[in-house]
Amino acid sequence: QMAKYAISFFPPDLSADYLVRIWRGTLETIAISAIGTVMAAVLGVVLALPAAGRFGAVPRVAARLVLNFLRSIPELVWAALMVMAAGLGPFAGALGLAWHTAGVIGRLFAETLENASPEPAQALRLSGSRPSIAFLYGTMPNVVPQLIAYSLYRWEINIRMAAILGVVGAGGLGQMLYFSLSLFQQPQAMTVILAMLALVVIVDGASAWLRQRLAG
Repeated sequence: QMAKYAISFFPPDLSADYLVRIWRGTLETIAISAIGTVMAAVLGVVLALPAAGRFGAVPRVAARLVLNFLRSIPELVWAALMVMAAGLGPFAGALGLAWHTAGVIGRLFAETLENASPEPAQALRLSGSRPSIAFLYGTMPNVVPQLIAYSLYRWEINIRMAAILGVVGAGGLGQMLYFSLSLFQQPQAMTVILAMLALVVIVDGASAWLRQRLAG
């Protein structure tokens, strides 16, 4: 029975109309992951500053509690909650990715800021610069490449997760796969799976190349 079920996925549906739908679903999946990662990076930076102890001990503890809470809830659960709050579609998927990813990269950003060399900022402060200027020109140039590398790595992960979030109605290729399997349309499901595989391979390669350029 398992072999018969596996054979039913072949040949994949390569009709022109369905390939157009696959292309649109692929673009939607990329958009979900990219927008979710960008929102998470912005929120992660906002939370990383107090979490790194830049504003004192109490904000540090509070920010770290928020980051722990955000990343302790899986993406699928966040997406399911966002579907109930914002309705079916890619916007709910982007929000679901953003909340969880913000907790992950916010913690990474905070540790990067904590481990940054203090000498450049101290030199600027001793020369009369304000603390904010010393941070922007003394600390940030040293940590920005690493923050971008972390964000790109999380984008790789979010591409895969965005393809799964369709199970809860969050749009993209995942939603197409869920519908195809629910309607026992295995050839269409196989086309979606191949599109997911190609998308992950392309994004992994592009992200690795960008990270190497940043490291260089």
